Parts: sequence; structure tokens; C-alpha cells
Amino acid sequence: MEKLTLYVKESYNELVNKVTWPDWASLQSSTILVVIGSVIFALLVFVMDAISKQTLDLIYPSLG
Repeated sequence: MEKLTLYVKESYNELVNKVTWPDWASLQSSTILVVIGSVIFALLVFVMDAISKQTLDLIYPSLG
């Protein structure tokens, strides 16, 4: 139990005194960058999926 207590105390000390936290403006700009990147990636995957579906529909036409 003593090791766990020491671990928690040292982790808290490191988070409070050694970690540098971003300011609000930096956090907002990073968040916007991640959202834009995620949307671009999702659109790219959507386009690749649509192209592969069209290609497979040409190769294997539906029977119905």
C-alpha cells in the first residue's frame, strides 16, 4: 500500500510542478486543427469507399 501511495504522490507532484499545460488560445488552435484534420480524413475515406463501391459494382453487377 505504501508503494501505491508514493506513486500517487509522485504522479500528482509531476502533474502540478513539471508538466507544462497549454494556454487557452493554444488549446483552441490545436483543437481546431485536429477537427479540420479529422474531417479531411473522413472525407478522404468516404471518397475512397465510394470509388471502390463503384468499381466493385462494375465488376460484379447486381442480379436484382
